[in-house]
Amino acid sequence: MIPWLTNNAPFPPVGCALRSPNGLLAAGGDLSAARLLEAYRHGIFPWFNPGEPILWWSPDPRMVLIPGEFKASRSFAKVLRNGAYEVRCDTAFEQVMRGCAAPRNRHHVGCDTAHNNIGSGSSRPAALPAPEGSASPCQGGTWIHEDMIAAYCELHRMGYAHSVETWIDGKLAGGLYGVCIGRMFYGESMFSNASNASKIALAHLARQLERWQFGPSTGLRTGRFDMPVLSKVEGLRTGLIDCQMNTPHLASLGAREIPRNEFIARLQELVNCAPITHWQFDTDLFA
Repeated sequence: MIPWLTNNAPFPPVGCALRSPNGLLAAGGDLSAARLLEAYRHGIFPWFNPGEPILWWSPDPRMVLIPGEFKASRSFAKVLRNGAYEVRCDTAFEQVMRGCAAPRNRHHVGCDTAHNNIGSGSSRPAALPAPEGSASPCQGGTWIHEDMIAAYCELHRMGYAHSVETWIDGKLAGGLYGVCIGRMFYGESMFSNASNASKIALAHLARQLERWQFGPSTGLRTGRFDMPVLSKVEGLRTGLIDCQMNTPHLASLGAREIPRNEFIARLQELVNCAPITHWQFDTDLFA
């Protein structure tokens, strides 16, 4: 059994989360800004269908991307350098959320079949099975409903939630959104209505966070490479993009799994780092 959160009841320790379904920690509570920020600071995120109680998750292991380790194929690196697009930050936050919420169809090019992570579209993660009677990954259901949109728009107004947007010919072609606390960026979802549009947004996010000293400067990686295992000490000096759940798409871009206890140890340092106060991306990230 998992605990039911009432009023201002604190979250249980993440070590109490269930193994099956992986990471289910608690139910109840609300989507107030205070509750959401408390959740993120402890490595917890909400995910539930409309009409369900709010469910809170902290899976083990955790998928993360170190900004300096973003990996692009040679063909995608050419797309980035070609620059036939414009990347903006925080100019269409709600529009990005609604793009992520839209059911997939042949015009909605999701990055993969994951859900509720920065490589996601609108379906559920395989590691978190759908409750009986709810939408499956192959159906058009979405977890980004009106209550979630309202809650994250409030975090956006407070300066915690951000969108990274890819614009082509003056139209929003794709993007991502997430929550940033200190040197932790918690990726929530991304969408694409044009080829590579969401990957362009993620590539620019990783490169900009690298410039903001979220991670060591290594340049754009192409092709295959072996990622070294970071020690806990190194990890505490390196900002992270939380991708939440493992998918082949995220792994192909350089993300890796780490044990939840290591993720929490890093997070406790990173959320207390000085915040980024001016979210404006440089224009020469891939010049």
